[in-house]
Amino acid sequence: MSADKRQREEKFHLVGWVLFIICAILFILSGIQNDDLLTTVGSFIFLIACVVFLIPLIHPKENH
Repeated sequence: MSADKRQREEKFHLVGWVLFIICAILFILSGIQNDDLLTTVGSFIFLIACVVFLIPLIHPKENH
C-alpha cells in the first residue's frame, strides 16, 4: 500500500474513532439526564474502549 493511501486510511480511522467518542459522551449525558445507571456505566466503558483503540493511531509504533 502506498504511503499516501495509508495516511488517508489512518485519517479516516482517526475521524471514525473521534465520532465514536462524541457518541459515547452523548450517551453518557443521556444516561445521566434520565437517571439510567446502566446506560451511564456502559457508556463510560464504551468511551474508555474508544480511547484505548485511539492510542495506536495517535502514538504509532515505529518500525525499525
